[in-house]
Amino acid sequence: MNTHINGEQGSVSRHSRRNFIENGLKITVVSGVLGIGLLPGCKDKEKDEDEISPPEDLMREHGILNRVLLVYDHFLQMLASNEQINPQFLTDSASIIRNFIEEYHEKQEEDFLFPRFEKAHQLTDLVAVLKTQHQQGRIITDQILLLGKQPQLASASDQQKLNSLLTSFIHMYRPHEAREDTVLFPALRGIVSKHEFDSLGEDFEKREHQLFGEGGFEIFVEKVAKVEQQLGIYDLAQFTPKL
Repeated sequence: MNTHINGEQGSVSRHSRRNFIENGLKITVVSGVLGIGLLPGCKDKEKDEDEISPPEDLMREHGILNRVLLVYDHFLQMLASNEQINPQFLTDSASIIRNFIEEYHEKQEEDFLFPRFEKAHQLTDLVAVLKTQHQQGRIITDQILLLGKQPQLASASDQQKLNSLLTSFIHMYRPHEAREDTVLFPALRGIVSKHEFDSLGEDFEKREHQLFGEGGFEIFVEKVAKVEQQLGIYDLAQFTPKL
């Protein structure tokens, strides 16, 4: 009798273990399908992967700068062909530089990045040049905006001045942004702690929302796209060489 009872208990025990394993496997499969994290910190890991790092944020903002530089290139081509430039297009383009690049993007660099490199005594010569170029760029933008207030850019002196301003701006900012993307921004992780690095991203986002509300980057992507459309240079396919 005892043997029978023990046998039944062993059978029940084996049955319970089997059910436990099967139920555990089912939970694991369902959790994987639904994206439910079973381990602490899974959601935090997914959140971290979705967040944009400070260098990546600054680099994509350089994309807007680059698109305006392409617009400036087009203005130079128009001047070379003696085509009239609508002053409003000039104002719209320079306003993107003023509002997004100079008063937001460059201020982020000047307030959050440059002081940290200076404090760490790293890349200080580069930082000094970048700061000077920011100042020179704002002077050029002031003059471009001033020209844009005119009813038309008809005089030869105005066209010559605009040519010089656009050329100087492009000549300075192409190497400027390239040096930041390849030297300054990648070096940031080496001079700050992980906590400080992460908090910079929060600081960037906070200021963007203060200045532009939600989706500040997307707002200015749309603005530059509108200028490109008005100038007939929005279609990317037109830049593909025909070999």
